[in-house]
Amino acid sequence: MKLTDLRGILQYIPRFREKTFVIAVDGAVVTDENFANLLLDLAVLRSLNIRVVIVHGAAAQIQALGAERGITPSNLDGTGITDAATLQLSLTAANRLTHEILEGLSTNDLRAASPNAIIASPLGILQGVDHLFTGKVERVDTEMLQTLLAAGITPVIPPLGFDGDGKTYRVTSDTIALALGTGLKAAKIIFVTTSDGLVHQGKLLKQILAADLIGLIGRKELSPEDTARARAAASACLSGVPRVHLINGRTDESLLAEVFSNEGVGTLVYADEFQQIRPAQKKDIRALLRLTKNSVLSEELMKRTRATIEKQLGDYYVFDIDRNPVACVALHVYPEANKGELAFLFVAPSHENQGLGKKLIQFIENKARELGLSELVTLSTQAFTYFQSKGGFAEGTPDDLPPARREKYDQSGRNSKVLVKKLAK
Repeated sequence: MKLTDLRGILQYIPRFREKTFVIAVDGAVVTDENFANLLLDLAVLRSLNIRVVIVHGAAAQIQALGAERGITPSNLDGTGITDAATLQLSLTAANRLTHEILEGLSTNDLRAASPNAIIASPLGILQGVDHLFTGKVERVDTEMLQTLLAAGITPVIPPLGFDGDGKTYRVTSDTIALALGTGLKAAKIIFVTTSDGLVHQGKLLKQILAADLIGLIGRKELSPEDTARARAAASACLSGVPRVHLINGRTDESLLAEVFSNEGVGTLVYADEFQQIRPAQKKDIRALLRLTKNSVLSEELMKRTRATIEKQLGDYYVFDIDRNPVACVALHVYPEANKGELAFLFVAPSHENQGLGKKLIQFIENKARELGLSELVTLSTQAFTYFQSKGGFAEGTPDDLPPARREKYDQSGRNSKVLVKKLAK
């Protein structure tokens, strides 16, 4: 890990300290060779005073145990019918897995316990079918869990629930994670799965608004494998959990990379518009220079110094994701010509092809109209076709530049294309 990585982590610590993360781990991940590394990541979270609750699945273990005993489970993931034989398989597999997680946490000097905090009842008869020992969450004993968390103890919750008569029911780990997240007012639910995240039209969804995700589910644009997890993620956000992440638990450092970086490695589902365009602040200058460094080196953007940006700081805007700049733009105003220059447009590679550039162009257009400007100009050496196709700019000439900007243009020697857009009143 580089020192710059540590600096990047530091900005998140005040935001997450004493917050609760619910980590929902697929059973197949627990038995993967990378699980030891995942436990180290959990130890890092705890060392930063982040409270962690672990809930795990057991589908892979139930299937393996059934094969070992010559029993065909009536249902693997806990969403269908659970007969008596499958319940026994579930109890054995889940208890083994819980014990394995507790052992792993102990190896990393983490105190942990497995409480009976999930109060359940039978799922009942649905469409004429009795689901037998499949259950649903009635409530979560949040008082017990908060007591454990306050004492520095990590709760480990199996995919099981208990009723007041001492009966046990199978409950999906996704359902339990949702109940834990809402009951504990968790800052995040993190689903640790065997896939990289949600895939739409062949591409990994890096981030998506919960309402938009519900639209994809309704239009059946996700695979059956992704749909159930996507529905749980969206439901969590709509129930008050601000962020839900889906990551691959078989990838080393995926948990830390998802939590402590702008880009993340999986899918982020969020409950509100966590993205915003805001005026740049002095403390953003270093991030802006770092963000645009490669584009300056490739001569796509004109070089700017810290002093240059600071002098015109009021002209600059940043696009935030969870308070971290991932894109930027500037509007330089030339009152004598009643024109504005759209400048310094840049989107981080990790957030390209998501419409951020177009949003920033529209933002600057709106600002220019508010100021009563009649025309926007922009200069480009490599992205001029983008401005024409996405921004509605037309090719102009250096004569279209305000006199003060024309002078700088001639001095630069960059020979940039000049693009112009008339602003309707």
